Amino acid sequence: MSNKEETKVTAPKKDKANASVLLGAAFLMATSAIGPGFLTQTSTFTAQYLSSFAAVIVCAILLDVSTQVNVWRIIGVSGMRGQDIANKVLPGLGFFVAFLVALGGLAFNIGNVGGASLGLNALLGVPEKVGCVVVGIAAIGIFLSKDAKRMMDKAATILGAIILIAILIVAVSSKPPVGDAVVHIFTPENPSGLLFPMITLLGGSCGGYITFSGAHRLLDAGISGKDKVGQIQGSVLRGVCVSGTVRILLFLAVLGVCTAGGAAASTAITSASNPAAEAFRQAAGDLGYRLFGIALMSAGITSVIGAAFTSVSFLKTLHPFIAANEKWFIVGFISISTLIMVVLGGAAKLLIAAGALNGLILPITLGTMLLASRNKKIVGEDYHHPTFLIVIGVIVVLLTGFVGIKAVPNLLKLFA
Repeated sequence: MSNKEETKVTAPKKDKANASVLLGAAFLMATSAIGPGFLTQTSTFTAQYLSSFAAVIVCAILLDVSTQVNVWRIIGVSGMRGQDIANKVLPGLGFFVAFLVALGGLAFNIGNVGGASLGLNALLGVPEKVGCVVVGIAAIGIFLSKDAKRMMDKAATILGAIILIAILIVAVSSKPPVGDAVVHIFTPENPSGLLFPMITLLGGSCGGYITFSGAHRLLDAGISGKDKVGQIQGSVLRGVCVSGTVRILLFLAVLGVCTAGGAAASTAITSASNPAAEAFRQAAGDLGYRLFGIALMSAGITSVIGAAFTSVSFLKTLHPFIAANEKWFIVGFISISTLIMVVLGGAAKLLIAAGALNGLILPITLGTMLLASRNKKIVGEDYHHPTFLIVIGVIVVLLTGFVGIKAVPNLLKLFA
């Protein structure tokens, strides 16, 4: 077979493989964002602010898009991981960023394991500690498979679709006042009081490791360079569409419950130990509770996968030994998260610390990426990063930086 004939045969296979990776990276990012915290935050804030929360949902999604596109484009064009870009911007900064992301990822992962086990408990009645072990083994099994990266892509895509379908069913069952929600996008009550909920959602959507999960996955698959910007941007937009759609459907589901049940329903959801579970139960009875179990289990497992993969991807370029044994470091990361959750249960301090770290990590990492966007040694001489993305990115940095600074005292108290 001639070289030309061989190229014709292999090109479709390569295109198909790339399409699969691009879709997998989108779902990896989206499902990393849709964790137990995502479900809890959205349910609680919706019960508190009702239709006015629609404005927060829309603003958070728009800011999420700009943040993710900024980071993915710069990583994709440079062909370097986040920590390597940070070291180019300021020597030593990459080590600090890697430490922050890995520490935050570990703390979040403990909550992800616990959240997935709660989902198993709601779905099948499995005891929580047993559920933690089951979740840990399932996640480890994916990374021990022969083609771990491909399995990770498939798991993220399939479980992401399950989450979407489960929440869609509940959203339809709750019969939300869609028209009222649309009106309040433009006329929210007490707009200034909605700022902090918006930043909280933004941090949960693209804080810490989440923004880098899909972008680093594309680098591992060899998808980078200025000529791949269109593909990279398409992938990130698909991912944000998935997480944004789930956020909107969950908001509508809870809004429908609160509208039908009045103040009593809102109070029951906000005061419940698991607000999302209570909303699902009120919307669709026992079926809703089981659907919540499916959604939470899927959200927890995919977040465990995303946190472990991305946290180790931040560490592996720091030393050749980590890169050579990436799989085993990921397995160890998941094992430690599972063990801590089994031994300590709620691990409250670590989970609170994770929330505080989220407020610190996003402005640091996004600010670093924005500085890199104007550094020709990083992005090349002929790449021009869109100015409007930089402007919106600076706004996100300032907003999240303010919240992060406010969180420092509480973070220090946890370790006092």
